[in-house]
Amino acid sequence: MKSPYHFIIKPYNDKRYDNVRKYGDIDFIISTSQEDHTVSNRLGVVISVPINYDGPIKSGDNVIVHHNVFKFYNDMRGREKSGKSFISDNQFLLDEDQWFMAKHNGLWKCHSKYCFVRPIEKDERILHTSNTFEPLTGIIAYGNKELSLMGVNEGDKVSFTPDSEYEFNIDGEILYRMLTNNITIQWTQNKLN
Repeated sequence: MKSPYHFIIKPYNDKRYDNVRKYGDIDFIISTSQEDHTVSNRLGVVISVPINYDGPIKSGDNVIVHHNVFKFYNDMRGREKSGKSFISDNQFLLDEDQWFMAKHNGLWKCHSKYCFVRPIEKDERILHTSNTFEPLTGIIAYGNKELSLMGVNEGDKVSFTPDSEYEFNIDGEILYRMLTNNITIQWTQNKLN
């Protein structure tokens, strides 16, 4: 089965939710709510690419997707439903704006206007904050073509707009998904650029 315009994907491990964490030999369910977007599976596996697609992504590659792709929701009568992406048998159509990054040949590459920023540890300051990471500052972990054309590359320290930290776990690391226009400052050797 192929779509003219969409990737067809399935959730990684065929599970719509990623709500079990292993501590020692014990599996803990960290959330039982289907409305909890933080535990919806955000990793998909490509089943087929669009009919006329000629890019690098192939069947079997992984994609990072929006939290609503695999989620269940309840309609007005309380009936469990799948979202608009659902086709059947744990297969989903993936709109252009519902995926952010793909892993092809073992390398992650960002899609379109998306990038991923690695938060940095909080600096010691006079004023105490409860944040684990330095606010509004990080390192470009996975860039995109737009940023690269502006001279902002992977490994560069950047600042970003408030409330743009859309948190993902990519290969066991916390990263923030952002848009190109969320990046506001590029730092060079601890100086603003």
